[in-house]
Amino acid sequence: MPSKCRVSASLLSANFLKLGDEIRATEAAGTDSFHLDVMDNHLAPNLSYGPPVIQWIRSATQLPLEVHLMIDNPHLFVADYAKAGADLLFFHIECYAAEPVNPLAIREIPRATTQPDIPQILAVIDQIKQLGVKAGITLNPNSPLTPALKPAILASDAVLIMSVNPGFSGQKFIADVLPKITEMRTYYQGDIHIDGGITNETAPLARQAGVSTLISASYLYSSADYKSAIQSLNLVSH
Repeated sequence: MPSKCRVSASLLSANFLKLGDEIRATEAAGTDSFHLDVMDNHLAPNLSYGPPVIQWIRSATQLPLEVHLMIDNPHLFVADYAKAGADLLFFHIECYAAEPVNPLAIREIPRATTQPDIPQILAVIDQIKQLGVKAGITLNPNSPLTPALKPAILASDAVLIMSVNPGFSGQKFIADVLPKITEMRTYYQGDIHIDGGITNETAPLARQAGVSTLISASYLYSSADYKSAIQSLNLVSH
């Protein structure tokens, strides 16, 4: 188990009426970066924010901004998010897949793929890197770690494993995703992030599997003491 993981604060769970104060408080508490969830009500059944808000967040902190694009056709928009101040852009492999999408079932059937379009995914990774930004891919819980994905993983600066179905904070941790991380660690030495249901009880499981960055949302921002919450993610659960 890694002795200590990086912690990325997911601002979607922060109080947006006082976002500047929340950013400063989270920085002071010791977060390593900020995780910014961008949702379009297509890939994930929710709406959040876009480049104008990220520009303001960028002006409020010098810490890395990890922008998680839970949107369809991310290749059309990555330049906007790079310009807004992203340091790392994640996009979903489910955006580029052979399986048909039923938009009417978005809330009932989380997006998944067993047939990712690897050439397209590699092209988007390269597109992001050409913008001077780090590039990463994201896998939803029901998307398996197939051998075909290995070239895209190796080309990525980071990989994000979703441990809840994307869309809402406060969901229960899906432990079934952990073997994907363990398997990935047999050939990938880069940064593996995990997002969803991360608490002081589930963080040790993620660390044991090989995660290097823990993304914390509702656990962090519902706590009375942000510093204690961040520190607890790297403690052994009893």
